[in-house]
Amino acid sequence: MTRTNGASGGGGQQQQQPSAAGKLPRKRFYRARAHSNPLSDSHFPVPVSPDEVDLSQHYPRYFPADNGGGEEAPPPPPRIRFADVGCGFGGLLVGLSPLFPGTLMIGMELRDKVTEYVKERILALRASNPGQYDNISVVRTNSMKYIPNYFRKAQLTKMFFLFPDPHFKEKNHRRRVISMQLLDEYAYVMEVGGIIYTITDVEELGEWMRSCLEKHPLFEAVPDEEIKADPVVKLLSTATEESQKVARNGGQTFHAIFRRISLQEE
Repeated sequence: MTRTNGASGGGGQQQQQPSAAGKLPRKRFYRARAHSNPLSDSHFPVPVSPDEVDLSQHYPRYFPADNGGGEEAPPPPPRIRFADVGCGFGGLLVGLSPLFPGTLMIGMELRDKVTEYVKERILALRASNPGQYDNISVVRTNSMKYIPNYFRKAQLTKMFFLFPDPHFKEKNHRRRVISMQLLDEYAYVMEVGGIIYTITDVEELGEWMRSCLEKHPLFEAVPDEEIKADPVVKLLSTATEESQKVARNGGQTFHAIFRRISLQEE
């Protein structure tokens, strides 16, 4: 059962076919604001629980809706493990896919046109690279409200928050995607040992995110030597369109990388 958040079902997860024989979509046809208000109501379907997430719509190679007695599908990986929250145009997903070909990962994006762009981008990449990019997908949703609707307890091993909206005004800090309250939800869906990656080009926001993570009892900072050895870290500042823009402008970035830990009372 899937309930609709708002009056319309627009932005549903219907399967799409790549256009122009796998040709990548053009961003100029998917114009959108830089950010959306996460506290406003939008119109898109929301699964009632993680059991209602239709994985066949996201990963048809692993979860065919109807195999029809044809070629046997490969054994499915164990659930979605990576979540890119506010995935933008999908650059990180595309970079992560070949690094972790056996891991299912999903981007979560609130803006409808940007979500459609990422869908088309993934379909085009699959069409032009058979057997690749089958492990990534995107969903239009509000991650500040519906994370528990998509993921079970201790399901995720990595969560990414790359260049989130800084919401500069103090009255809007409650809209920030990293907060003590939201970290409670993120901790719930992350397995012990899982890692949260954050990066921004706004120093004040970087300090805010680090401070929240330092104060939360279920997260601890990843040591520098582990960060240097992590192949994912390089992608934080190179894979996304926003990170590339910061690099072109000679900007500085600030990251906070923390591990989910356990408490005896859990």
